[in-house]
Amino acid sequence: MMKVGIIGTGMLGYAICTRLLKYKFKLIVYNRTRSKALNLKNQGAIIAKTPEEIASNSEIILTIVKDSSAIHEIAFGKNGIIDGKYEDLTIADISTINPIDSIKLEKKFSKYNIVMLDTPVMGGPKAAINGELILMASGKKIIYEKYKKIFKCIAKQTFYLGKYGTSHLIKLSMNMQIAFLAISISEGIMLAKRASIDPQLFLKILNSTYFKTGMSENKAYKMIDNNFKPTFMLKNLRKDLDIATSVAYSLGLNLPITRKINTIYKNAEQKGFGELDYTGIFAYLNKISNKSNK
Repeated sequence: MMKVGIIGTGMLGYAICTRLLKYKFKLIVYNRTRSKALNLKNQGAIIAKTPEEIASNSEIILTIVKDSSAIHEIAFGKNGIIDGKYEDLTIADISTINPIDSIKLEKKFSKYNIVMLDTPVMGGPKAAINGELILMASGKKIIYEKYKKIFKCIAKQTFYLGKYGTSHLIKLSMNMQIAFLAISISEGIMLAKRASIDPQLFLKILNSTYFKTGMSENKAYKMIDNNFKPTFMLKNLRKDLDIATSVAYSLGLNLPITRKINTIYKNAEQKGFGELDYTGIFAYLNKISNKSNK
């Protein structure tokens, strides 16, 4: 039985754990806030006290944390991954991080004979539980193939993309699309409502065209109902937009629309909308549009 470690049991991490436990993997998990992992014990997971303990009892560790700083802390900090007793250990990083940081982390891990893969995913907790994520992998192909069985448990499609950093760059590009779409749908709904048109009619017509999206077919209806229960928090999408603009700058590229939209998400977070689902940008835009017309 393959021994799998999970570090980070937030919404996505918890769902991935639940999925892997159904497939009878031997799972050991760690979360900085221990209480967020305790319910997994009832499902058969072992709860570790430190990342060091995870490393001593795993063949592969999936990291699902906020950013590269968090990875650095759990890996190289006190009682970190590198302090464990391990052999042929692999880190598969599902977090969304700066691809430049990923390359640096891989080099640092290699000094401790730890192999790292970039394995960010598209899709939220529901997709993870149902094994319907999209996983993008970059790094050593032989290691990707070795652990593909795990990846296929959580993802309906996996893509091997080659050199380190590639997967995280593509993931950032994908999250830019999410941010753009959420604002576009929000303003379409707002315009229809202000003109006394049922916004569901707007969505019905949109979803009958080539321009429909998964968001317009699902979350858009929750936006109309002001249901912003998070599956991916607005503050986390804002963080990814920060990274995307930073990476673009390092490549000598200006992304004017991304920068503008990032400012909107930053303002929304500063006004208290950060803990909502990313589609809570609709609530923020509603608030500022009404204020500007008073």
